Amino acid sequence: MSQQSTSHLFMIEPVAFYANEETSHTNHYQTEVTDETAEIIAEKALNEFHNLRIKIEEKGIKVTYLKGSQDCPDHIFPNWFITFPNKTMQIFSMMAPNRRKEKKGSMIEHLTETYELADDMSYLEKKDIFLESTSSMVFDRVNRIVYAGISPRTNAVQLIIWCRNNDFELVLFETESHTGAPIYHTDVLMYVGTKIIGICFEVIKPEHRDYVKKMVNQHHEVMKLTPEQIESFCGNAIEAKNNNNELFLIISTAAYDALNQNQIDKLLKSYKEIIHSDIPTIEKYGGGSARCMLTELF
Repeated sequence: MSQQSTSHLFMIEPVAFYANEETSHTNHYQTEVTDETAEIIAEKALNEFHNLRIKIEEKGIKVTYLKGSQDCPDHIFPNWFITFPNKTMQIFSMMAPNRRKEKKGSMIEHLTETYELADDMSYLEKKDIFLESTSSMVFDRVNRIVYAGISPRTNAVQLIIWCRNNDFELVLFETESHTGAPIYHTDVLMYVGTKIIGICFEVIKPEHRDYVKKMVNQHHEVMKLTPEQIESFCGNAIEAKNNNNELFLIISTAAYDALNQNQIDKLLKSYKEIIHSDIPTIEKYGGGSARCMLTELF
């Protein structure tokens, strides 16, 4: 039987961390402007990483983490692979050349001790076809639906092919961020939990909005997020369960603080607790948040 959430998460400890120039033209949530040294930024990011990890582990959720690499400023965001409950994994194509380097042989070797590598789509990078794993695709694993917003990092044709080959229904749409450009990753604007979906409809283009509303309401309660809350990473959340099968939602403190009390009350009907940790350096320079830092191990 399919399951939406896992009790085992994967993280990559940052060795280097700074605003990645190779992603800034598509990621409109990161900033390159700083008066801090690279060493200070990296030290802050490392502290934020471990604070989040510890808070997750304290709730009985298992975290496996590996050390990143000096040549990968976004290694803290393990967006390049997916695992499945049948103990297979797939590797995906990344747009930025320095993000392609994140797929280290040692990490793949570690993962393939547990998971069979069923597909490696890295070859698509040479064709400029990009599909960035669980960031491009937001999964409803139980109902076998993939939600995806088209962007330079999320190729529409490849999405159709992937969903057909893997027996997922595709809900495809276009988005518009606060800059007027597409939102670079779907997991910025929505997440899917066992009982509830958090989503911002206003950043979905009007011609696709009703269709997405219909789909998300089929199997879940829906919590609407505002465009301003998306800028605080309220959509960049992930569900996990502990060893007692209790469900938790994991977000950043900035995202938690941007929620109103009614939204928090609504979430706490579906979750034992909202785990949140302050990760301002990672959000500022990386343009990603808590969900981006976590990959599910099934």
